[in-house]
Amino acid sequence: MTPDPDTALFVVAVAVIIRRKDTFLAMRRALTKDAGPGLWEALSGRVEAGEAPLETAAREVQEECGLTVQLDPRPVTSYPATRLGLPMIVIVYRADYSGGKVTLSDEHDRYRWLSPDTFAKWSTLTPLIHAARLAFNV
Repeated sequence: MTPDPDTALFVVAVAVIIRRKDTFLAMRRALTKDAGPGLWEALSGRVEAGEAPLETAAREVQEECGLTVQLDPRPVTSYPATRLGLPMIVIVYRADYSGGKVTLSDEHDRYRWLSPDTFAKWSTLTPLIHAARLAFNV
């Protein structure tokens, strides 16, 4: 069913490009996920009611990978998307890796440190590929 654009509410989500030298943390969505199973993406999550997008970015970093990062409070970009047929806006942040070892949550089953160009070969998320490239053009 296609949502009525005049009455549909938007899902707000964030994505975080965690940079380490010339690569960033790419994560594969667990095959058990309802949306995008097996899809390579950046760390991401939905903004909860009453939460600011930057707070969501910091929370998702801890929940999905457990790394210590320096999060840039200025968004890199944003783009429209859909999730399970619902309209969504994704706000993309960049962060620099400070330390720690990746600890996967149940959201993802694999991770790799990839350059934006290699990520473009692994992912079908064109707006996220563009955002990853922007995150390295400081």
